[in-house]
Amino acid sequence: MLECVINISEGGNPALLQSLSTTLGADLLDLHSDADHNRSVFTLAGTQSARILAREALSMFDISVHDGVHPRVGIIDVVPFVALEPSTFDDAISARNDFAKFASEELGIPCFLYGPERTLPYIRKHAFIDLLPDYGPANPHPTAGAICVGARPILVAYNIWLKDCTLDTAKQICKEIRSDSVRSLGLQVGPSAQVSLNLIAPEITGPMAVYDAVAQRAPIDRAELVGLVPARVLAAIPRSRWAELDLSNERTIEWRLAQRNRSLQS
Repeated sequence: MLECVINISEGGNPALLQSLSTTLGADLLDLHSDADHNRSVFTLAGTQSARILAREALSMFDISVHDGVHPRVGIIDVVPFVALEPSTFDDAISARNDFAKFASEELGIPCFLYGPERTLPYIRKHAFIDLLPDYGPANPHPTAGAICVGARPILVAYNIWLKDCTLDTAKQICKEIRSDSVRSLGLQVGPSAQVSLNLIAPEITGPMAVYDAVAQRAPIDRAELVGLVPARVLAAIPRSRWAELDLSNERTIEWRLAQRNRSLQS
């Protein structure tokens, strides 16, 4: 089984996002949208729904009129494939390459690959400057921009809102807690400063660890899980902390996959 966690550069139009969701059926495990980021994260089961979502998003949205605080290179901004047991990382690489070929040839969108070759942050810094797409045209699509297509291990996306703090404070915290297992960005989200995190090795540094690290440096307003969390990561956190950290059994990948399977069997 492969998971695909597509980041779409649109988060402020609930009607269109609901229309997108309807096309995905039971393969949609989770949808998280944020109007300030102007971004939505679709967690999908399998590979075919990723192509459906890409086609539909291309027809609906235009990157040239996009506005939001989150970095992006395109409308279908990030398409990572993640191997869930019993699939292997090689399966994720194969799905990544097949999707990039599809998106470039059938949709005309240039695609940059990340994974063993390079990181996603590297693409964001170098795309169309000194790095050409791995698939497709050398220039951005006029309405879709480009796609970063990846193969990666499971990560946890996590946001922490600070209370009565400036953006400079958020950026300083990000510098202090950034590590080989934590990627971080300080963002101004509406009236609040936010520490936006990708926990790329959540078994090493999980939500509780980063929450407590931030809390040592500034008052926290609230935390937010973006997407889903592996059950083994949740199990390592005392249940008494789950509500504070925006976690629950129902927010695990395993719970949502079981729910999907029950739906397909009914």
